[in-house]
Amino acid sequence: MNKLYIGNVSEEATEKDFESVFESRKIPYTAPFLVKSGFAFVDCPDEKAAMKAITELSDKVDLLGKVLRVEYSVPKHQRSCKLQIRNIPPHMQWEALDSMLAEYGTVESCEQVNTDTETAVVNVRYSTRDQARLALEKLNCAMTENCSLKVSYIPDENAPEGPRRRSFNSRGPPRTGSPSMGPRPRGHADMPLRMSVPMQFVGAIIGKEGGTIRNITKQTHSKIDIHRKENAGAAEKPITIHSTPEGCTSACQIIMDIMRKEAVDTKFNEDVPLKILVHNNFVGRLIGKEGRNLKKIEQDTGTQISISSYQDLTMCNPERVVTIMGSIENVIKAQEEIMKKVLESHDSDRAAMSSTMIPGLNLNSLGLFPSGPQCGGPSMPSMPLGAHGGHSSYGAHPESECVNLFIPAQAVGTMIGRQGAHIKQLSHFAGASIKIAPAEEKESQLRNMIIVGPPEAQFKAQCRIFSKLKEENFFGPKEEVKLEAQIKVPSFAAGRVIGKGGKTVTELQNLSCAEVVVPRDQTPDENDEVVVKITGHFFACQLAQRKIQEILAQVRRQQQQVKPPPSPQGHMPRRK
Repeated sequence: MNKLYIGNVSEEATEKDFESVFESRKIPYTAPFLVKSGFAFVDCPDEKAAMKAITELSDKVDLLGKVLRVEYSVPKHQRSCKLQIRNIPPHMQWEALDSMLAEYGTVESCEQVNTDTETAVVNVRYSTRDQARLALEKLNCAMTENCSLKVSYIPDENAPEGPRRRSFNSRGPPRTGSPSMGPRPRGHADMPLRMSVPMQFVGAIIGKEGGTIRNITKQTHSKIDIHRKENAGAAEKPITIHSTPEGCTSACQIIMDIMRKEAVDTKFNEDVPLKILVHNNFVGRLIGKEGRNLKKIEQDTGTQISISSYQDLTMCNPERVVTIMGSIENVIKAQEEIMKKVLESHDSDRAAMSSTMIPGLNLNSLGLFPSGPQCGGPSMPSMPLGAHGGHSSYGAHPESECVNLFIPAQAVGTMIGRQGAHIKQLSHFAGASIKIAPAEEKESQLRNMIIVGPPEAQFKAQCRIFSKLKEENFFGPKEEVKLEAQIKVPSFAAGRVIGKGGKTVTELQNLSCAEVVVPRDQTPDENDEVVVKITGHFFACQLAQRKIQEILAQVRRQQQQVKPPPSPQGHMPRRK
């Protein structure tokens, strides 16, 4: 995916002109340029160089009176379902991006590309060629928050084979990460190693003209991104290593050797620990019950390990810093054990998600199972929740739901956080309105968290709440977190949830493994609604909630079908 097409080229442009443009901006390329009438091609050594050329040159550089257009060179047979979208506003939230992309079809994957630009870049795969073509036509040059989106095809390795032609610069075996290597393997290969390194060592890691970092990538068969422009002015910078677990470990060891040697040469007086960035979703399982997992790693490797506070997390940084002190040999052993635990959690979560198959959710939009730097994606405030209507799941906007989730009363302070920081952060992360209702009785053992938002927001908010209760030890080491959730349904639909002779609710309990109860003899509230109680672990609760919402949707559709047609005088066209 590192061959570039350069369009809008002047008839007078020569190979030397392009060499000058690339070299003046320090963009690596593999000579020669192939200059044709009105366009040109060039190979870049890696994806990072290709992205640098696209972001710095396309629609920005005037060559002999014409503004160049630079994008990936994609053979016709590979112009299928895969697009790259560039110049995405830096504050755009994943949910907003997913919503925008979903207007043109089903999005199978949406992955962020690491770049040094302030705006974000993502690679998107649609389920069909027509959907991808429509998205390209509608989104290219579309204005979003004063940013003009740039959309182009990228090679789709899964597209049907077309006639193959030898590249003008094809030599030797395919490069690591090039399209000819096929799609990246799933599983562990999706989970890079993220490190945090002091800014004063970044130059030594990169080396003169990038020589050191190139040698590391070559030796370890890895792709390494040093995010120098992230967190301007910060004392430390993140590094992302993409490789096999063995390749990540080898690259990490070389980088640690370089840093400690540089510390000696520059008379840096402090110890240089290894700092790994781990997504907060995995930290609880890394620590283990009563800290047993972490203690065992420390004992087995002869290291000291600490983890940054949950309070240090921000919306743009859901990663915790795992600091490992010890000799390089021992530190690397600890890194291997830590990443094994993280990878196990990562794969377990993906397997659980796949096996549960919760209906009604856009799982790709959840962002719960990171495959790279997590904040890296676009991030922008969610759609105002007032647009969803009231707290009734039936009377509100069809995609907005209200769930009352009951948590231990002693956990309220933890959920709110210092000056409300945690509950605000949780609300922004999930894209939901989250409030804690006042206690109904002074000695009440449970408190009601009111969560209002669409299905994906409910999933994300409830997942974080279940995880937080476990991490903060509100449930015992061998105790599974089980909570009661309550949703309101129209009183006339309660019978549909129960089913004839209780058949539906029994099937629902067997399917979800949650306890589902529609209390008898309820008096409907002022909105003519009654409560359905759902108790169980996280996935059980989610599956039961989604199934009940499916039943309510069926009731709505049937009601609309039996409504009498409006009189001709009062006829109004229905809004779509």
